[in-house]
Amino acid sequence: MKEIGKKILIVVLLIGAVVLASWIVWDNERIVVTSFEVESEHLPDEFAGYRVVQISDLHNDEFGKDNEKLLALIKEIKPDIIAITGDLLDSRRTSVEKALNFATQASQIAPCYYATGNHESRIDEEFERLEVAMIEAGVYVLRNEKMVLKKDGAQITIVGIDDPRFIIDTDKVEKMEPVMGGILKGILQDVPKEEFVLLLSHRPELFDMYCKQAVDVVLTGHVHGGQVRIPYIGGIIGPGQGILPDYDAGLYEADGTKMVLSRGLGQSIIPFRVNNPPELVVVELQNKK
Repeated sequence: MKEIGKKILIVVLLIGAVVLASWIVWDNERIVVTSFEVESEHLPDEFAGYRVVQISDLHNDEFGKDNEKLLALIKEIKPDIIAITGDLLDSRRTSVEKALNFATQASQIAPCYYATGNHESRIDEEFERLEVAMIEAGVYVLRNEKMVLKKDGAQITIVGIDDPRFIIDTDKVEKMEPVMGGILKGILQDVPKEEFVLLLSHRPELFDMYCKQAVDVVLTGHVHGGQVRIPYIGGIIGPGQGILPDYDAGLYEADGTKMVLSRGLGQSIIPFRVNNPPELVVVELQNKK
């Protein structure tokens, strides 16, 4: 009887392992669309309902051949602009062609604005090739610079800053903050205080710095949702933040600044997510009356 019991237990464990593995594979291949409605008193009425699709941390992954599944989802949403917040490339399995193909096709759906991630900072030659090719394809590459977006006579400012790793060789927040804060302050110095500012930046751990510079809305990534997510607890680990990071996913607000943190789409060091499917973020801007 004991032998039969052992065999039954082994079979049950094997079935459980197969079910778990199948669920993880399925969960990693589907895309979840998460929508946020973000209000600001600085947003002009003309921009009410302005829709931004955020692509973060694609890491050279593909959803369908040539990312056709991901691109079809973006097209269905009908965004006004597409914001790419870093790590379009992966430094360990770099494919400039895949990244460029996605960015080129995305820019045919809506204007694309791109800010760098830490992976781009590790691969100088490949990133330089991608940057030049994206600009030629019509993607707006924002490297510590701003642009004005206009609609029906009104305007807002969009800013993109480089990942700190392009500038300073550390991931310590206390060292990154003064450097990146100075750069952002310089970019915004001639922007009127009452003008709405949308910032594209890879790093959520710099949230305090974004607040100090009075950014209205910032779109970030980098954390991959904590890679493994536990219900009611959140992400397990965040680069630059350690175990149980303060910022892992979702909407954060302080001092009038709102930060949307995408869980991202792709994989990096760990080749799978747990309870954390790839995420496509939609941000709809609204005027706060």
